[in-house]
Amino acid sequence: MTISSDHPKLINFYTSPVGKKIITGITGLGLSLFVLVHMVGNLTLFTGSTAYNQLAHFIDSLGILLYLIEFSLLAIAIFHVVIGITIRLNTLKARPVGYSQLKSVGTPSKQSLSSRSMLLTGLVLLGFLVWHLATFKFGAYYPIVINGVEMRDLSSLVIEKFHNPAYAFGYTGAMIMLAVHLRHGIWSAWQSIGVLNSKISPVVYAIALIFAMLIAIGFIALPLAIYFNLLN
Repeated sequence: MTISSDHPKLINFYTSPVGKKIITGITGLGLSLFVLVHMVGNLTLFTGSTAYNQLAHFIDSLGILLYLIEFSLLAIAIFHVVIGITIRLNTLKARPVGYSQLKSVGTPSKQSLSSRSMLLTGLVLLGFLVWHLATFKFGAYYPIVINGVEMRDLSSLVIEKFHNPAYAFGYTGAMIMLAVHLRHGIWSAWQSIGVLNSKISPVVYAIALIFAMLIAIGFIALPLAIYFNLLN
């Protein structure tokens, strides 16, 4: 039996610094797309609890497809985190003595607070994800009947939790961390894939900043509106 010569190539790609950066970039862009969709879903609550609960019920009704999507997202997230940590450890190993002074150097490295804190913000977001899933996906189940269909009253759970200052402001802080992570991460992802040049790079960097800010605002709007009783 012969072994495909593609296997060593894939292994070499995965273990190479360039390969790791490309994989991190692709998985990061995939997770960014999910974050955007999730934010839009959250904003549905501003239109009313009925629409929000019906959307959540529709997602739950996907059954096996939902499990496949969730498993894929979890695998991508873990892969992204593990490779990100590996890249950071390799960087520290190559440069065990840090710089005496750090500051943004702009183009082409785009070194900034966002770029230097990628590992920290990523780990914080990973911890937040566990907390978030435990609170909502695996949290209390409040039943409700809408148009003759029994479903989970997820809106009541969300409103209940965001009236708690620890969760409302903890969530807000995590979303600010997410914005900081995305600000550099999105630009870095396209840079790693190799589609940027000197003309496109500043544009993508600006778009990444705008995207990160809109994501943060979109996520933060709901908990603050609930906590300050601005949501009917």
